[in-house]
Amino acid sequence: MLKKGSGSPEQAEITAFLGKGTEFKGVLSFEGTIRVDGKVEGEVVSKDTLIAGDGSLLQGEITIGTLICSGKVVGNINAGLKVHVLAPANIQGNIRTPKLIIEEGVTFNGKCEMGAAETKTVEQKVVSLTDR
Repeated sequence: MLKKGSGSPEQAEITAFLGKGTEFKGVLSFEGTIRVDGKVEGEVVSKDTLIAGDGSLLQGEITIGTLICSGKVVGNINAGLKVHVLAPANIQGNIRTPKLIIEEGVTFNGKCEMGAAETKTVEQKVVSLTDR
């Protein structure tokens, strides 16, 4: 979805889209796969997939199942399944995930923790948010 002809399994049907020029502030909670090419300021929470395109800016805490990112993230990422960072992404914050892929050309300033325990944390965060 971010690169032509990638044919990767991450190419699931997109259920929502925030295009260039859009801005969202607050808590973004969703099911399925969404793509963001605009600006999100606040918290992102889901057990599913977030695709952040080249022009995206995510500022805040991200608690997600899978993140596929080629944009800019300022904040910490806690992914229960996987983080795939594509060039020309710029990550300014810590990443916690059991599986991490970073391509050449990415800027990453932060710490990385890898382990299977993160899946529980993501599920707990999603459940607590949906119970509100």
